[in-house]
Amino acid sequence: MSASAVLPEPGVNRRVLRAATSVMAAGVVVKIAATAKEITVAGVYGRSDVMDAFLAAFLIPNLLINLIAESMNQALAPTLIRVRIREGYERAQQLLSSSMLWLCGMLIAVSIGMAGLARVFFPLIASGFSAGKQALAVRLFYALLPVVLLSGVASNCTAVLNTCERFALPALAPLVMPLSMIAAALLLNGALGIWALVYAAVFGALVHAGLVAWMMEAQGYRFRLYWHGGNEATREVARQYGPVLLSSVVASGGLLVDQAMAAMLPAGSVSALVFANRFVSVAVTLLAGAVSSAVAPYFSSMIAERDWHGCRRTLRTWSRNMALVSLPIAGLLIAGAQPLVRLTLQHGAFGAGDTAVVKTVLAMYAIQIPFYVVSRVFYRFVVAMRRTDLVLYCGILNLALDVVLNLGLMRWMGVAGIALATSLWTVSTLAFLWYWAERLLAAAAQNTDQKEFEVAT
Repeated sequence: MSASAVLPEPGVNRRVLRAATSVMAAGVVVKIAATAKEITVAGVYGRSDVMDAFLAAFLIPNLLINLIAESMNQALAPTLIRVRIREGYERAQQLLSSSMLWLCGMLIAVSIGMAGLARVFFPLIASGFSAGKQALAVRLFYALLPVVLLSGVASNCTAVLNTCERFALPALAPLVMPLSMIAAALLLNGALGIWALVYAAVFGALVHAGLVAWMMEAQGYRFRLYWHGGNEATREVARQYGPVLLSSVVASGGLLVDQAMAAMLPAGSVSALVFANRFVSVAVTLLAGAVSSAVAPYFSSMIAERDWHGCRRTLRTWSRNMALVSLPIAGLLIAGAQPLVRLTLQHGAFGAGDTAVVKTVLAMYAIQIPFYVVSRVFYRFVVAMRRTDLVLYCGILNLALDVVLNLGLMRWMGVAGIALATSLWTVSTLAFLWYWAERLLAAAAQNTDQKEFEVAT
């Protein structure tokens, strides 16, 4: 069967547009709910010791979900689509069942390991807490650990749904977490105190996982934990998983490097970095998240069908489209940095001097937006080509550049130099991934032409 019979070329970009629009719209709704949750929780618990303990306890579960589950999704999806197209749904189901079992095993093992080490690392990440506050954070952490498994499963089911071209409802499903926490804070705070948020988080994660698992079953994929053996498909997923996981670890290391170097600068530099990054992260998360989720399954399908013309067309179309969308947003953030910071942050202890610092950092951070967003199109193609080793090399290069650029620019520009360094290495990321995407595409097309010639002769 030809590629055009499976993915009609004229329809691919329209489908990507619909998918990206759906994910972005759902992301806005979830962001609004998350903001409402923050406002509600702040009103109920304030800047109290119990709130500090809860936030510290939630740091590690969120990190584990992002590192382990999200890396699995990127490793699994391209192979799952290829197996489904070339070998059928039953073999794809076997791969999914094995991978899901493997993922759950890793999440449980890491959770148990972190539980055992909790009393070692909490004094490090919460060194300013009193003994009683640290003890509460550890107890809350133990109670929140089921969220790691539940949210990891939900993330995996969502990735599978995306491979079936289902985007809107899976992207809206995370709403249950902030909504349950809002309800718990308002209704159960008097009886349970901070534990109301813990129970709400676990309940929200359970409902979220149940919803997307049910949606996945409706698409023909059963939620099963069963090991079908180490066949070629599962070995391929394992080979792809390692580099993606390591690249995520390296990326997390980059964030720590920036924070550590900002701490060397005058007081308030770390806060300026965090405050400015919040504005940029909203734009980056919505735009890059939408285009990443939308193009990934289509790249994987076209690669499985060896539709290199379709891949090239999609790469060019969506890198251009995302540049056209993200450039004005970056320009607006740069031009409007001062009024935006003044209107949103300048009150109470946050004065005009703080605004002057944060607006410069925000402007430097905003430079990265078009480069980062466009790079995600090429990133998804490289991952779909199952060359996650290149993603790891790119991450290591970025970390090295981050350190070197930080050292140079922070001496000249202070904390704004750290933000500019981040924007500059996103330029190198785009260049690296663009170069390798073009090389992989050219090599694949040449290899296909050579095989067709050999068959014809």
